[in-house]
Amino acid sequence: MLGVVVAVWLSERRWVARGGQKGTIIDIAVPAVIFGLIGGRLYHVITDWQTYFGSRAIKEPYQALFIWEGGLGIWGAIALGGVGVWWAVRKRGISMSAVADTVAPGIAFAQAIGRWGNWFNQELYGGPTTLPWGLEIDVDHGGEPGVLYHPTFLYESLWDVALGFLLILAGKRFALRHGRLFALYVAGYTLGRFWIEGLRIDPVGGVDHAVTFLSLRLNQWTSIVLFVGALVYLWLTRNKDTEERVVPLDLAVDPAHESGQADPGSSDAPAAVAAEPAEPGEPAEPGEPAEPGEPSDTDADDDAATKEKNPR
Repeated sequence: MLGVVVAVWLSERRWVARGGQKGTIIDIAVPAVIFGLIGGRLYHVITDWQTYFGSRAIKEPYQALFIWEGGLGIWGAIALGGVGVWWAVRKRGISMSAVADTVAPGIAFAQAIGRWGNWFNQELYGGPTTLPWGLEIDVDHGGEPGVLYHPTFLYESLWDVALGFLLILAGKRFALRHGRLFALYVAGYTLGRFWIEGLRIDPVGGVDHAVTFLSLRLNQWTSIVLFVGALVYLWLTRNKDTEERVVPLDLAVDPAHESGQADPGSSDAPAAVAAEPAEPGEPAEPGEPAEPGEPSDTDADDDAATKEKNPR
């Protein structure tokens, strides 16, 4: 939840700087977070179903709802969270790709913060190591006394922080619009996740072992597929430069009236522009300003009154 707060704060600032309305990202975050939590938990339960169901289950089926005990898959969180974002931006009539590019750095920072939950839960650790930053794991969580393990959660957290800053710099340096910055986030995250996942020894997809295919773990295959998909998207949209809507259509400024004023003479025009200016050489109507250099009827009346008081 702390990661969500940081992501929303940063994304809101980036959205306003891009010309969007203040409060838009906060509103979009509500369905995004709700859908994201559901998607993240669904991915975990589906890929680790043997933990909760079947003859070898080590937890009761109802414990699949206990998100505070760990188990939120980022793949499911981003996928279903994206559905929540799509639903929200569709209602507002703004560009989905513009929102995606805006929130990309914030998502990376949110993941960096969220990974520390793995430390509290003693999960997502790597193989034994003699490095000074090795992590102690309790026996109840699969560790052995006196053995240190790679803190893969820490590696990913640091990777995500670096990725977040890289995305901010890349967004300023290059014209990465139309979802290209988000695609760069996907490519950058999956690149790091692939090698970090290779260090892990905790079971994913099984109760006492990780499910592998061709010697690669499930999340490594997911990383490969998404990394390739991100590169393909970057290539296909490399020349796309059409306008992206960041302000709802009903609130956008009329191109013919950039300052927002109404047509002169219309019922909703302000008093200053309600009447058309007088034609050159014609006397102005009462209440109308006279043309520069031309005397108005009011000026003539004032002159007559002045001469009557001062005959000289």
